[in-house]
Amino acid sequence: MQKQLISGIAFLAIGIATVNAQQKMKPEDTEYYTPVPNVVTPGKTCGEAPSDAIILFNGKDLSKWVETNDTTMQAAWDVHNGIVTVSKKSGNIQTKERFMDYQLHLEWKEPKNIAGTGQARGNSGLFLASTGKGDDGYELQILDSYNNSTYVNGQAGAVYKQYPPLVNANFPPGVWQSYDVIWTAPRFNEDGSLKSPAKVTAFFNGILVQNNVNLKGPTLYIGNPSYKPHGASPIKLQAHGDKSLPISFRNIWVRPLPDPNQ
Repeated sequence: MQKQLISGIAFLAIGIATVNAQQKMKPEDTEYYTPVPNVVTPGKTCGEAPSDAIILFNGKDLSKWVETNDTTMQAAWDVHNGIVTVSKKSGNIQTKERFMDYQLHLEWKEPKNIAGTGQARGNSGLFLASTGKGDDGYELQILDSYNNSTYVNGQAGAVYKQYPPLVNANFPPGVWQSYDVIWTAPRFNEDGSLKSPAKVTAFFNGILVQNNVNLKGPTLYIGNPSYKPHGASPIKLQAHGDKSLPISFRNIWVRPLPDPNQ
């Protein structure tokens, strides 16, 4: 009984001391004024690039893109009327510049008269980091998933074959759609082992579909993913081989972000 009484008194004393310490503090004790955040001017409309963004597609040319399978070749997709349409004969394209962590905005549209079913209906992909030729890398799926059934971790908004979207946020074909993505690149130790996995947060037409998910490795069509060490990587757009009409893109920009661990 005596021990319990002593413990209670000690606990009460600690509580009183904590309250007294809080009362003695001033508001400015928990305020700081440096470093001052940079001033960034937002876009005038929703989706418009802010002042510090790198414009990856300006509606005029593909000067910041190259062919994935031959990076000495300029990207040759069809640019017209402020948009770019996939050329399936030319294959995938990727940015000349490489990135680690970033915020990305991209808009895409399926043809209004799109045909096909499942994965063969307006298929493309946004590769958040291209790690090689073809479809090597980490893919956020693009597909007409408006009244189109397929495996759920392969529908629009999915981290391909890893995470289905939280919801189906598709507009019907013929309507412009948007992705807003926060990408955190994986980090590797000096011996090549994984230090921290890639992370993705994604909004599809303004709706959260991926909530800071940890990727299991690059996305694969067949097999289980695993990591191989790499650094900063290009962003890639896919020219899928299905027979449906090609999709179009516009208003693509990126904001490199600081390393969250520094």
